This record gives sequence, structure tokens and C-alpha cells, in this order.
Amino acid sequence: MRKYFGTDGIRRIANTELSPDLVYRVAKSGAYVLSKHTDKAPTILIGRDTRLSGTLIESAMVAGFLSYGANVKLLGVMPTPAVAYLTRKLQADASVVISASHNTYEFNGIKYFSNKGMKIPDEIEEEIEEVMDSGKLDELSAVPDKIGVSEIRTDLLNEYVYFFRKNFEDNIEKHNNPEFKVVIDTANGATYDVADKVFTALGINHVIINNNPNGVNINDNCGSTHLDGLKKYVVENKMSLGIAYDGDGDRCLAVDENGEEIDGDKLLAIISQYLKKHDKLQKDTIVATVMSNLGLNKYAEKNNMKLIQTKVGDRYVLEEMLKNGYNLGGEQSGHVILLDYNPTGDGILTSLMLIQAILESNKKASELGTLVQKYPQVLINAKVSSDKKYDYEKNEEIKIAIEKLEKEFSGNGRVLIRPSGTEPLVRVMIEGKDEKIIEEKAKNLANLIEKNCK
Repeated sequence: MRKYFGTDGIRRIANTELSPDLVYRVAKSGAYVLSKHTDKAPTILIGRDTRLSGTLIESAMVAGFLSYGANVKLLGVMPTPAVAYLTRKLQADASVVISASHNTYEFNGIKYFSNKGMKIPDEIEEEIEEVMDSGKLDELSAVPDKIGVSEIRTDLLNEYVYFFRKNFEDNIEKHNNPEFKVVIDTANGATYDVADKVFTALGINHVIINNNPNGVNINDNCGSTHLDGLKKYVVENKMSLGIAYDGDGDRCLAVDENGEEIDGDKLLAIISQYLKKHDKLQKDTIVATVMSNLGLNKYAEKNNMKLIQTKVGDRYVLEEMLKNGYNLGGEQSGHVILLDYNPTGDGILTSLMLIQAILESNKKASELGTLVQKYPQVLINAKVSSDKKYDYEKNEEIKIAIEKLEKEFSGNGRVLIRPSGTEPLVRVMIEGKDEKIIEEKAKNLANLIEKNCK
């Protein structure tokens, strides 16, 4: 089991758990591991979100990289997908995003990206951890004339703005409607400045809210994890659409003109319909995770599309897309990957694809939102012994109970069992048409798991 890296990089309380010393070691070890794949001094980009601790962690990272002999370009406050895009465009050897995504300000994190603009594989993270704890870090210092140099390149944000102009300007100008009004909630995060630049450049009638970061208000009752304020704003100000990003800008959720949420499943449906109409949906396939709503399955079946489901995590969605040549995938939480544009979730990109689909269809956001009829989902946690989280798979009584439930649903319901990665819990999720019935069945199944896995 890995000691530092989780499913999305390293994420901890800044300055205590994620101390400058730890960050320095992560950077120096990372530079060493990454340099093995290049025959020159590696160039590494660093972007960050708006957290108070961002510059502290950035300073420690720069010190670690330069100490080994890597060169650094400091991008300043920059959304995660912008860093991924620039890594490929500038042919950098790697990049780092300093962010804790949708978490509150006291957390921060470190995500490494490869030269292809994708999160580095698990095995590279494991190699970095080995070097960190090997006791050899002092030996990895550059000789005096090989110490790395850093430069500030906040101007590169304009390259990211141009990326959107290049891909959307002509089409949005052709279908734009000045009465179509959008409000954008940037979560006081990494998109606070660039979102306004992009929407202004494309001529979209818009208002920006929660775009005054002070270091501690990132994701604070705003953004994609807290939609209530956005819903209220949309309805009270008669907006056509509300858009919400998370702290690092790789997620997007939306709100229709009635204040109803358009989640990741609905976004995948709307965008897949648009791509298929233009013969751009590779293999007529959507990639989602096992947590996607049954309604998305039904939508795909009805529209002659294939839905492939992976383990939870956008990295697993991307793996499946790359392996089999698909170009659309994502998660219910709003991570949407459009592989023809960028190999990571991109909130601004997702929102522009949604806006383009709405404008071209000449329909309201609420009309497109009905493409997926959501099935109620109930999630119950079964408390089990830590060493028995997987025993349910071998227990005959539990297996029979699950098979019986699935037979009862006959395609109009679903049972999903997932052991927690961090707690002594087994998560029981049931979907079906009647919320009261599935809640009762989920409780019964959770009780059965608890009884047999103590």
C-alpha cells in the first residue's frame, strides 16, 4: 500500500501533514524519477489554485526541483486542465498542480502530470515514494553548475484562452443569442480570472460570481460542491444557465433555467448526443463509472449507444478511453473528459460543449436535461471488521440475497457493493424506481453484510 499518494495525488492539511519538508522530498524524488525518461535537464511546469498555502508549497517544490537540477516554469494560479494542456503544448517533461480540488482551504495537495498531460501512473508514484524513503536524497543534489533555474510564466494563461477561441469561436459566434445569459460560479478557485477571459473572448453574455479569492474562501459554500447559491441566483435573475466549477477547475456541474441540477450523467448524455449528431462520438460509446445512474444506461440503450462502466475515479475512465479509442467519458461528480481536446477533466471545456449544444439545438437547458431520467439511488454503509471488508464476496447467504434482488429488478434496478478504501465500511448502493422500497432493501442488505462480516 502506498504511503503518500492516494487515488488523486497527495492531499493533506497544509503546513502540518503536508509540510514544506515533505513537499521538498516529493519534488526532489520526482525530479530524479522523471529525469530517467529524458536525456537532458527536465523542465517542469507548476500551477496552483488560490489557497493561502499555495505559495508556501510552491516554494518548497521549486527548491526540491532546482536542487536536483530540474528547471521550473511557474504558471501561477492556473486550472488543472490548463496545466495539463500547457505541458503538452510546451513539450515539458512533466508538471505539477498544487491543489486540493474541491476540499476546503486548509487542505492542499500535489498532483504530478506526465509529458502527455495525464496523471502519472501508479507505478511512477510508487517509485517516487521509494526514493523519498530510501535515505539517498542528499546524494541526489546537483553539482554547482547544474543547479536548476526557475522562471515566472503567468503569461501562458493566454495560451489557454486561445485554445478555447481556436476551438469554439466560430461555432458559438454562428449560433450565439444575446438573450442567452449564463452565470458562472468559479468557487473562488483557479478559474476565477480565466473563466471571465474565455467567456468574454467568445462573446457569451455572462456574469461571474464567487470570483474574489482571499486564500481561505475557496469552495466555501460555493462552486460545484455547493449548488444552492447558484440555483437561487439563476432563478432570481432569470438566467438561461448556471455553471459551477470546483476549486481547481477540472469539474463542472450546471443548473438549468428552473434551478434544477444538470449533473455529470446528464452532461455526458447532452454532450454525447451533440457529438453523435456531428459524427464525432468515437464508436458511439460513453465511458462512465459504476456509480453512474441507471438512467444513463437507459439513455444509451434508447439512443443506440454503448455505455462502458469502470471503477470509480477519473483515472480509470481515462485508462479505458485510451485503451479502446473512445473520446467521451466522465463521472457523476462533473469530471468530464473530452479526449479530442484535453486528456483530463476540464470544467471550462465541459461548460462550452454544453453551451454549444444548447445554442445549436435552440432548446432550453431544462429540455436537454430530460435526456436522462434519473433513478433514485440509496446508499447505506455497513460497518464491518477492517480485515473482513471483502468477505461478502465469498458469503453464500449474501450472494443469494444480491442475486434475488437483481432478479426482482429485472433491468429496472441495480445493486452495487463497494468496500471503502479508507474505512471499515462496505457501501451498499441500490437503484430503482421506488425510493421507499429500495431504501428498505438497502438497509436489509447492509444488515446482512454487518451480521456476516463482523
